[in-house]
Amino acid sequence: MQTARTLELLRNSLSVLRQDGGSIALVPTMGALHEGHLTLVRRARQQADHVVASIFVNPRQFGAGEDLDAYPRQLQRDSELLEAEGVALLWAPAPDQVYPEDYATNISVSGVSEGLCGAERPGHFDGVATVVCKLFNQVMPDMAFFGEKDWQQLAVIRRMARDLDLTRPHVDNIHGVSIVRETDGLAMSSRNTYLSPEAREQAASLPRAMRDAISALAGGGEADQSLGNLQEVLLTSGFDSVDYAELRDADTLAKLETDNGNARLFVAARIGGTRLIDNMPVS
Repeated sequence: MQTARTLELLRNSLSVLRQDGGSIALVPTMGALHEGHLTLVRRARQQADHVVASIFVNPRQFGAGEDLDAYPRQLQRDSELLEAEGVALLWAPAPDQVYPEDYATNISVSGVSEGLCGAERPGHFDGVATVVCKLFNQVMPDMAFFGEKDWQQLAVIRRMARDLDLTRPHVDNIHGVSIVRETDGLAMSSRNTYLSPEAREQAASLPRAMRDAISALAGGGEADQSLGNLQEVLLTSGFDSVDYAELRDADTLAKLETDNGNARLFVAARIGGTRLIDNMPVS
């Protein structure tokens, strides 16, 4: 596996890959890799001839007081994991390779970026759309893979690609991959490492409470009551607060009062100073 830290080396390495022929898949990450990330890589390898992974902790998607400085950085370990999975090229730029000193451009995607994490983290999805667009332009992949745990992020990226008429990759080649979960159901996340042993055990109540709420809805329960019960369960199970627990249309992310046949349950909650998100289909 080659590792590129500068744009010049990235372009040279990509040129060599393209001379070999075949398709190129991009798996963008912020590092601190876990089984969820590696699942993306494996899916990419199934569908493309060459896989390029990126590791970049994007400062533009962190707000004031968020965990930019504390976010885990373990490039050597991550590099070894990616090489073992058959990644051809790792793009691990320094911040000035992505945002030069006089950088002045921002991409803002309305609609799908509003509400949910967009309401709780102002500017977050502008940072996501901007860096992903830059990664697409830098690598020019035929396809890209993202985890469905960040469902709203995936919706923002697809809308950005569609609205800007991107062709490398085209919006139809931006693939979502199902959430990978721990044995107790908690969605895998780099931020899970922040949890104390006690908080980690309590965090397992999140997917359980979500499944119970979905069962209640399927049984004809009212959405307000089902979501209210979900929040109460989380707070009594050790969570400090619940940012949101909402039904949204899976495609448009429009807020729903009842299941429309395409609903998804979205939850964000805080425990021990760590913010966890999850989502599940209702129908």
